[in-house]
Amino acid sequence: MGKPERAWAIQNRHKNGPRNEPVLSAPALPAERGARGNDSSALALVALPFLVTPFGGDAWVRTLAFAALYVMLALGLNLVVGFAGLLDLGYIAFYAVGAYTYALLSSPHLSENFATLAAQFPRGLHSSIWLAMPLGAGLAAFFGVLLGAPVLKLRGDYLAIVTLGFGEIIRIFLNNLNSPLNFTNGPQGITLIDPVSVAGLSFARAQEVFGVRVSSVTMYYYLFLAMTLLSIVVCIRLQDSRLGRAFMAIREDDVAAKAMGINVRNVKLLAFALGATFGGVSGSLFAAFQGFVSPESFSLMESIIVLAMVVLGGIGHIPGVVLGAVLLSIFPEVLRTLAKYQQTVFGTILVDSEVLRMLLYGLAMVVIMLYRPKGLWPAPEHGISPAQLGSADAGGGVAVAGQAAASR
Repeated sequence: MGKPERAWAIQNRHKNGPRNEPVLSAPALPAERGARGNDSSALALVALPFLVTPFGGDAWVRTLAFAALYVMLALGLNLVVGFAGLLDLGYIAFYAVGAYTYALLSSPHLSENFATLAAQFPRGLHSSIWLAMPLGAGLAAFFGVLLGAPVLKLRGDYLAIVTLGFGEIIRIFLNNLNSPLNFTNGPQGITLIDPVSVAGLSFARAQEVFGVRVSSVTMYYYLFLAMTLLSIVVCIRLQDSRLGRAFMAIREDDVAAKAMGINVRNVKLLAFALGATFGGVSGSLFAAFQGFVSPESFSLMESIIVLAMVVLGGIGHIPGVVLGAVLLSIFPEVLRTLAKYQQTVFGTILVDSEVLRMLLYGLAMVVIMLYRPKGLWPAPEHGISPAQLGSADAGGGVAVAGQAAASR
């Protein structure tokens, strides 16, 4: 049978009535499989506090809450370092700005040290988190622009040194702004910070929800998780937006980006401001969670750890950054557990967990730079998201199948 006869037979095979042919169910589409995976992941994240509580009580839930905070910090730094290509070693300063803004607005500290405020607010300001957190984020964004303006023409090592100095300046200011006017209480820090309260529900104590006791730490975990998911959505939308493309163009070659009509100055300032906003929000949540802030929480080492999270996971790749932040934030708790086993086995702690942590951090960075320079989970291609790459592959597969059918 030739090609015309075969084609005619295919077109007219059902004209003589239905045929009892087996009906095969269509395989699940990638979107359906992705939806099922997302549902499973969401259920796992919701149930995670209850799964880890039997093994370590609220300690592991607290670790998970801090992991969510570090994911937000890493995503904010990734906007600056990964998307725009601007090395920032003073990123933790924006974290400090957000934390101290919330602490000052949600504690009696200002009323205790300034008579004018004490007359108006004798018990302290005690602002809501929904007021203090946006103000902290806005103030952090302002400081981000303040940092970005003088360093627009700096690159590489020079940019790293200036941003490092900025971070140390903020920490030293916080450490010394206790005289002649006591704004930060110096090295002693600010205490009695209000916890988060949503619709009259205080996160300071455990609550009963449908007969299930939910601890204070677990409620903070769910709040941080919600803010983290919102941050991820914002970053994904930003990555594929016109502004995100402008960030990537500047990262690759700012001269060529300027020649293509991109306002390099404004885009760089916007990158610093957006990254600082993430830091300010994280700092506000940190202050509410801890109930206490002091300058020692915002040292240079914190900036280096957040940068290590971005580098370890994959610079510029959102899933990789999340992976790096989760690994490096949970890692110290694992080492503390190993230190207890040292005490049990050897009768003494041979290597302190903090020393071991820094040793393994350095070793991990060396190994990553040698064997995985783009990180554990690098981006598939510069400027192309995995979803777009998958759809392009699917389109290519359909085209190849069409060509094969035509060749027959």
